[in-house]
Amino acid sequence: MLNLSAQEEHISSYNSINLNYTINKKFSIYAEGQLRSIADFSYPDHYEIKGGLAYKLPNNHKIMVVIGRYMNYKDHSVDKEEFRIWLQDAYKLNAGKFEFENRVKLEKSWFYSPQKDEHSGRMRFLYRLNVSVPLNSAEVKPGTISANVYDEVYFLLTDQPFFSRNRVFGGFSYQADQIFSLSAGYLWQRDLALSGNKNLHYLYLALGIKLDGSKSRKVKTAKAD
Repeated sequence: MLNLSAQEEHISSYNSINLNYTINKKFSIYAEGQLRSIADFSYPDHYEIKGGLAYKLPNNHKIMVVIGRYMNYKDHSVDKEEFRIWLQDAYKLNAGKFEFENRVKLEKSWFYSPQKDEHSGRMRFLYRLNVSVPLNSAEVKPGTISANVYDEVYFLLTDQPFFSRNRVFGGFSYQADQIFSLSAGYLWQRDLALSGNKNLHYLYLALGIKLDGSKSRKVKTAKAD
């Protein structure tokens, strides 16, 4: 049983680069690319490209609409294509040096499996609580190292089981300057299905790029997504 467990659960890679461009005090543009190696750490078998528009509301709320393209590979061949659109709201609350972010997302996905020539769809609801704190300064600025943890739960609205995934992340980030930041950590993912559950263990690495076209600039470290 120990040998079987070791074969099924191994370290995977989760690599991301994201760009945020602030247009003005209300609007900003978001873009992100991801590359993951799930079955084999050295061979990418999942990628995604997504982008959207964000709008700041009063009382620390930010809404965003995003579209994305996702590809999954199996045995070096395309296994599933996905087009996704979602609406999210993120609410931030500060307590001393700690920042608490509550994020909710409503997703709609369209899938195509080329090997089976099958089309399908899905709707999900997600909630994430993210906590971050700067470790070597009072606030995030160039040279700051921060700790970041989050827990995110996924709920299927069109299929079973209703509670379908849980993600837990822990890691650190470094704000290199006003524009670039690096994040690294460990992400544990548990997928729940009627046919059986599955655990994934990711080494997470991300590059964050923030550009500000407005007059005011406030440094924010990129968080794991």
